[in-house]
Amino acid sequence: MRPSFSVVLATILVAATTAGVCSAGVELSPELNESSYLLSCPSAEQIVKEVTQAAVQRNPAVAPKLLRLHFHDCFVRGCDGSILLNSTPGNKAEKDAPPSLTLGGYEIIDEIKTKLEERCPQVVSCADIVALAARDAVSFLHGSYSLWPVPTGRKDGRISRAEEAVANIPSPFSDFATLRRRFQSKGLDVVDLVALSGAHTIGVSHCESFAKRLYNFTGKGDADPSLDKRYADFLRRKCPPKFNNGVTVEMDPNSSLSFDSHYYQVVEQHMGLFRSDAALLEDSTSAWLVDFMRNDDVFLAKFAHSVVKMGRIAGDGVEIRKHCWVVN
Repeated sequence: MRPSFSVVLATILVAATTAGVCSAGVELSPELNESSYLLSCPSAEQIVKEVTQAAVQRNPAVAPKLLRLHFHDCFVRGCDGSILLNSTPGNKAEKDAPPSLTLGGYEIIDEIKTKLEERCPQVVSCADIVALAARDAVSFLHGSYSLWPVPTGRKDGRISRAEEAVANIPSPFSDFATLRRRFQSKGLDVVDLVALSGAHTIGVSHCESFAKRLYNFTGKGDADPSLDKRYADFLRRKCPPKFNNGVTVEMDPNSSLSFDSHYYQVVEQHMGLFRSDAALLEDSTSAWLVDFMRNDDVFLAKFAHSVVKMGRIAGDGVEIRKHCWVVN
């Protein structure tokens, strides 16, 4: 018998209290709050919500893109909007690093910023827009008003380096030990790792991100033995040896537009698309958490806690950009 939502939420809150707000030397932003724009730009969050939800209504595939932008932003230099900056002569930016090449949704952030600049010039940061749009996109896809609170008050950074994205963004080819180190370096624990991996319940991936599991797992032309054989056969049909990387595959089979706990069922069935998904079963604690989060209420509560925690990773922000792709 699975625990009730109230029991799970109570457990989460106790764990959050006893664990503290900072680990691994990572600074979390204490100044963030949910009323940052109450006086300076009262319509800010409504504008973000309206533009974001209209975009998701036109194309539901936008939701996972905006969620990934938030993740990539916070994992490099903290949540400071650095993922949005364009490369310049002499500097290759994060968005042009290999881990970021399949990101999208930049045009939606720009549309939101344009409307906010018309209403409240240089008040709302690009970093806050990314955090709010991620929440609003997923909430609309799920059919909810607001799946998690978004404290605001972030500032925008002026530095964006491709090599830092490579060094910090967890790879889909990562084993459990590597994933745990990457998350710990951001002040996130194993519970956060498993919960945030649940973001793979929505969206698609290109063949390039998992083909090694099908054809050359150990460098000897073999397949990953942890992958369900029938699922591996399906993936080989979608992505033959000389695949077209324009082909995409659902990260959560038959459920890629439903923000729910189905992903964890798939992982337990050895049908997680990435090596990093399968890696969650390598550790006894994370494997237990995978099973625990198969309940929708449990997953939604823990994801909300972890994504807010991630969103509080302090960035190098020093300004409010007028345009999100370039420093002032």
